[in-house]
Amino acid sequence: MDSTQAPASSRRVRCPHCGAFTVYSTSNPWRPFCSERCKSIDFGAWASESYRVQAKPEPTDFDDIDTTDPSAGPGSKPH
Repeated sequence: MDSTQAPASSRRVRCPHCGAFTVYSTSNPWRPFCSERCKSIDFGAWASESYRVQAKPEPTDFDDIDTTDPSAGPGSKPH
């Protein structure tokens, strides 16, 4: 079965990459994408870190900073 042809009871969704309608079922091996090409393009964007989620830095992100030395800070350099 072609991923663009859906039985009447199948759910159809838009491909996250190109926007084409596609079948969201086990008959579509690339779901929710319409094709292997769209799925590969999306995977490549994740792998190259093109998709990012903004977040505020947590205090644990700076565990390597020595807080006992007042001159140590995010911009300080070792002596």
